[in-house]
Amino acid sequence: MIFAAVAASDAVDGYLARRLKQETVIGKFMDPLADKILVISALLCLVEIRWVSAVPVIIIIVRDLAVIGLRLAASSSGKIIAADMLGKYKTALLDVAVAMLILNLPYGNLVLWISVILTVVSGVEYFAKNKELLRG
Repeated sequence: MIFAAVAASDAVDGYLARRLKQETVIGKFMDPLADKILVISALLCLVEIRWVSAVPVIIIIVRDLAVIGLRLAASSSGKIIAADMLGKYKTALLDVAVAMLILNLPYGNLVLWISVILTVVSGVEYFAKNKELLRG
C-alpha cells in the first residue's frame, strides 16, 4: 500500500506540475531520480526475499545509472534532459510490475520483464536523442 501510495502521489504531482505550469529545472532532474530510488529500493527488497531474480533488477539499475550519467553530462553543458513519454510509460509499467510483485499477483514477473524491455528501449532512445553529448 505504501509503494502504491507513493507511486500514485508522484504521478499526480507530475501531472499537476505540468498542468499548472509549475515545472522547475530542479524538479525535472529530481523527479526521475526519486522515481528510480523508489522502484530500485522496492525491487532490491523483492530480490532479497527471493521473489524476483536479480537479472532484471541489474538491467534496470544499469540503464538508470547510464541515463543519470547522461543527464549529468547534459547539465554540465547547460542542457536539461527531462523524462520523455516513453520514459514515463516505462516508469508507469514498472510501478505496476512492482505493485503486482509486492502483492504476489500472477504474471508479476512477466510484467516486470516487459517493463525491462521498455526500460532498455527507452534508455537507447535517450542516448540516440542526445548523441551529440557522447561526442565530447
